[in-house]
Amino acid sequence: MKIALHGRPITEEAAPYISSMLSHLATKGVELYINQSFKVSIGKRHLHADAQVYSSREEFPSVDLVLSIGGDGTLLETSTFVGAKSIPILGVNTGRLGFLATTARNEIVGAIDQLISGDFQVKDRSLIQVDDPNNYFNGVNFGLNEFAILKRDTSSMIVVHTHMNNEFLNSYWADGLLISTPTGSTGYSLSCGGPLVMPQAKNFIIAPVCPHNLNVRPLILPDDCELSFEVESRSNNFLISLDSRSVKVPAGTKLTVRKAPFYVKIIELRNYNYFQTLRNKLNWGLDLRN
Repeated sequence: MKIALHGRPITEEAAPYISSMLSHLATKGVELYINQSFKVSIGKRHLHADAQVYSSREEFPSVDLVLSIGGDGTLLETSTFVGAKSIPILGVNTGRLGFLATTARNEIVGAIDQLISGDFQVKDRSLIQVDDPNNYFNGVNFGLNEFAILKRDTSSMIVVHTHMNNEFLNSYWADGLLISTPTGSTGYSLSCGGPLVMPQAKNFIIAPVCPHNLNVRPLILPDDCELSFEVESRSNNFLISLDSRSVKVPAGTKLTVRKAPFYVKIIELRNYNYFQTLRNKLNWGLDLRN
């Protein structure tokens, strides 16, 4: 079996678990590939991994699956390396919240056994894609969580004129506008008052950021639609963002987003339960009375 490890710098607390993971993978005869920065971090912790190294998206290897070692941000980055290759990803949480990276660091050895035995499921997660003729995102014009339009360093709001399938939807006077996938419904969208949406739902969520009109609420749309935007800004520019990868663009720029033509494949191990994750990670429904 070929496995890629994609991770970020290792903390002192996580080092023993990474050591156990590397030792266990070695005993299973797994052919390993590791991103360059993670390999350097492993070496700084005096750990060893017999693996081939890749340093860019173009060099990403053809493997059976990927272990994303870090937190949710690491998994979002991992998805940009995998892209349209349809390689399943398992998120291992060595960070903080770990909502997408559902495997705890102390569970990683058992998780490897499940992966090698094939005792897991793979679920498709939809992506949002921005038409990018100016190559603002350096060829990585898709995101797993959300696309955001945001004001820059000014107190003035922006106005986002929004159309769905060429039909006028609304002009949002706000600090910004989010277009979220179901996966992203538990992230930035949630903090803007958006709903929780099951990961396999076929929807987008539009949520304004600090809207001027308080009667403007988040809206759920089918993900087979095309959304287009034109932005007015007093500062003559604004930010666009895909999963926290942000660039500045000039006011008046027309933007179009749609569902990407491929999916991110997320591994779910035995006994994984989405609602349990909501309760444990987000304290969903937590009430001292129950």
